Amino acid sequence: MMLGGDEDEEKWLAEGIAGVQHNAFYMHRALDSNNLREALKYSAQMLSELRTSKLSPHKYYELYMRAFDELRKLEMFFKDESRHGVSIIDLYELVQHAGNILPRLYLLCTVGSVYIKSKEAPAKEVLKDLVEMCRGVQHPIRGLFLRSYLAQVSRDKLPDIGSEYERDAETVMDAVEFVLQNFTEMNKLWVRMQHQGPGRIREKREKERNELRDLVGKNLHVLSQIEGIDLEMYKENVLPRVLEQVVNCKDELAQYYLMDCIIQVFPDEYHLQTLETLLGACPQLQPTVDIKTVLSRLMDRLSNYAVSSADVLPEFLQVEAFAKLSNAIGKVIDAQVDMPIVGAISLYVSLLTFTLRVHPDRLDYVDQVLGACVKKLSSAPKLEDSRATKQVVALLSAPLDKYNDIVTALTLSNYPRVMDHLDDGTNKVMAMVIIQSIMKNSTCISTAEKVEVLFELIKGLIKDLDGAAQDELDEEDFKEEQNSVARLIHMLYNDDSEEMLKIICTVRKHIMTGGPKRLPFTVPPLVFSALRLVRQLQNQDGDAAGEEEPATPKKIFQLLNQTIETLLSVPSPEMALRLYLQCAEAANDCDLEPVAYEFFTQAFMLYEEEIADSKAQVTAIHLIIGTLQRISVFGVENRDTLTHKATGYSARLLKKPDQCRAVYACSHLFWVDDQDGIKDGERVLLCLKRALRIANAAQQMANVARGSSGPVVLFVEILNKYLYFFEKGNTQITASAIQSLIELITSEMQSESTTLDPAANAFFASTKRYIEFQKKKGGAMGEKYDPINV
Repeated sequence: MMLGGDEDEEKWLAEGIAGVQHNAFYMHRALDSNNLREALKYSAQMLSELRTSKLSPHKYYELYMRAFDELRKLEMFFKDESRHGVSIIDLYELVQHAGNILPRLYLLCTVGSVYIKSKEAPAKEVLKDLVEMCRGVQHPIRGLFLRSYLAQVSRDKLPDIGSEYERDAETVMDAVEFVLQNFTEMNKLWVRMQHQGPGRIREKREKERNELRDLVGKNLHVLSQIEGIDLEMYKENVLPRVLEQVVNCKDELAQYYLMDCIIQVFPDEYHLQTLETLLGACPQLQPTVDIKTVLSRLMDRLSNYAVSSADVLPEFLQVEAFAKLSNAIGKVIDAQVDMPIVGAISLYVSLLTFTLRVHPDRLDYVDQVLGACVKKLSSAPKLEDSRATKQVVALLSAPLDKYNDIVTALTLSNYPRVMDHLDDGTNKVMAMVIIQSIMKNSTCISTAEKVEVLFELIKGLIKDLDGAAQDELDEEDFKEEQNSVARLIHMLYNDDSEEMLKIICTVRKHIMTGGPKRLPFTVPPLVFSALRLVRQLQNQDGDAAGEEEPATPKKIFQLLNQTIETLLSVPSPEMALRLYLQCAEAANDCDLEPVAYEFFTQAFMLYEEEIADSKAQVTAIHLIIGTLQRISVFGVENRDTLTHKATGYSARLLKKPDQCRAVYACSHLFWVDDQDGIKDGERVLLCLKRALRIANAAQQMANVARGSSGPVVLFVEILNKYLYFFEKGNTQITASAIQSLIELITSEMQSESTTLDPAANAFFASTKRYIEFQKKKGGAMGEKYDPINV
C-alpha cells in the first residue's frame, strides 16, 4: 500500500518503470541473440519490479502494463523452439527455477500459455496447475494482477465446445472450473484488501478497491463467453457457485458489484429461468448493499427482454416472474429493517415498471404493487423525505403514462390510498399530473362512479386539506390549478341523460366543498355542462312528470338555480348574473317561460342589490338587454315587465353617456327582426328620442362643467340606430327625422365650443358615406334614402 504522499508515489513509479525498461533492454538483446538463459535472467529481474508494495492500484497498473507489453515479446520467443532449442516441457520446468515467486509465476503463466497452444499436454492439466500455483502470491494487489494476467493469457485457450483445445465432453466443465477457481481466489484477495493498513485510511482503501473491481468482474465476463455453458449447466453449477462466493464474502462493495456483474453479463433467458436462485441470494446480502439498484437493473433487463419479442412472454408466465420478484422484494424489505422508505418505494417503482411492460393487461398485478406500497407507507404517517415523495409520484405516474387513460387507473383500488400518503403540496402536483393526462389524451370520464373516484384523487385541488391556509399559495399557481379543474369538468360526459345528471350531481357535491375562493372558477363550467345536458333534452316536454323521469330540463334548472346562488356567498355577483342570463336563454330554448322569467328576476335582483360599481352596472345592463332581446318565450305581460325594468335601470345609470347608450340599446327590445318577433315602432322611436335628450343633457353638462361641449359621438351613434331601424322598415323613423339629426350633428361639430374628437369626425364621415352609397345603389332602398341630403 502507498505509505508516502503523491510525490513519493510518482518517484517510486518512475523508479519502477526505469527498472522495467533497463532490464527489458537487456532482455531484448538476449532475445535477439537467442540467449535463453540471459533472457530468463533479465525477464525475472524486470518482473521483480512488480513486487513493490509502495504503489496504489492506479500506479501499479501503469507499471504492470509496461511489464505486460514486454511479456508479449517474451512469449513470441518461447513459441519459437528453433530459437532457444529447448522443448516446451523442459521450458515449463526451467522457468520454475526463478528465485522469486512473483517473477516465477508470471514466467510460468507465459510459458503455460505457449504449452497449451503446443497441445503437448491437455489444456485442463496446465490450467489447473497454473491456477493452483498462483495461490503462492497472497498479497492482494500483486495477487490480483497476477491472476488477471493468467486470465488474460488463458482466455482464448480454454477447452470450450468448438475450441481447438476441446478433448472430450467433460472439457467444458474443466474450463468452467478453472475460471470459477480463479474468480474465487481473486475475489478473496479483493475482499482482503479492506483489512490492509491502518483503519484511518479506510475510505481511501475502498476507493482503491473500487478501481480494481473490473479485474475480478472480468472472470464473470469470460464465463459468460464460454459457448459450452448451457442453461442446465448455468443453473446447476455456474450460478450457485458464483452466488455462494458472493454471499460468503460478506463484503458490501464486492456483493453489490458482483450481483450487478451477474445481471449484466449473463443472458436474459438464463436470468428468467434461474430467477428463484438469483433472487434467493438477495436477502442474504449485507444490509448496507444497495440491493434496490441491483433488483431494478434486473427488472429493467427482464422487461426489455419481454418486449423484445412476443414469443418470450409465455416464459414469464410459466416461471411466474411477477410473483417471484414481488416476493423477493418483500423479503429484502423485511430483511433490511434499516432500509430508508425511499429505497423501498424505488423498488416498488421498478416492480411496477416491470409489470406495466411485461403484463400490461394484468391490472390486478398493478394494484397488488400499489397495495404493497400502501402497506409500507402506512408504517410512516406522512412522507417527510422529498426523494421518497418523488418516488411515490413516479409510482403514481407510471400507470398514467402506460395506459394513457385515467379511466384504467380509476379501477385500481389502491391508487387513491397511495395518494393519501402524499403531503398536501405533492398531492396537488399529482392531481395536476392526472388532469394533464386526461387533457393530453382527451379522455372522457363517462360514469358518476368514476367521477367520484377521480374527484377523490384530485381532492387536493377541490378543497383545502386538513384546514391548510389558502393564503400560503401563490395566486398564479392557484388560478392555474382551478382553471385545470374547470377544464376537467368539461371532460366529464355521457350521452345517456340520466347518467350525465348523476355526473353533474357528483361534481356539484365535490365542488361545493371548495370554499368561496374556488367557486368562481368551478361553478361556471358545471353550469355550462348542465346547460349542454338541457339542450340535449330540450326536445322533451317541459311539463313531463319529473317524479318518474329524473333527467328533465325543469329538474336541471332547479339544480342550476341552487348552484348559482352559492356564488352570492363568495361574493361574485357579476359572474352569477351572467350565469342566470345563460340559464334564462336555455330555458327560452326549452320553451319554459316561468323558468326563464325566474332567472331574469334573479338577475334583476342581483343588479339591484349586489352590483354597485358603475362600470359593472353598465356591463350588466347591456348583458341583460342583449339576452332579453333574444328571448322569444315571454308573453306580453312578462315581456313588458322585464323591458320596463331594463329601460328604467338604463336611464338611472350614473354617467350620462352610459345612460344614453343603454337607453338606445333598449330600442332593440321593441323591434326583433324575426318572423314572429315584436315590432313596436312607436316605442323604438320613444327610446331613441329619450337617448337624444340624454345626449343633449350630456352636452350641456359638459358645457357647464368644462366650458366646452362634450364630444358629439353619442349623436352619431344614435344616428346609426335611426338608420338601422329606417332600413328595417320602422315607419316611425322618417327621412326627415334622419335629416334633422344629420343637420344637428353638423352644426354641433362646427360649433366653437365643441371639443375636437377625430374619432367622432371619422365615424360621422363614414356614416355619411354609407348614406351616399345606399342612395347610389338604387332600387327600393335607394328610393328610401333619396330624400336625405348629406
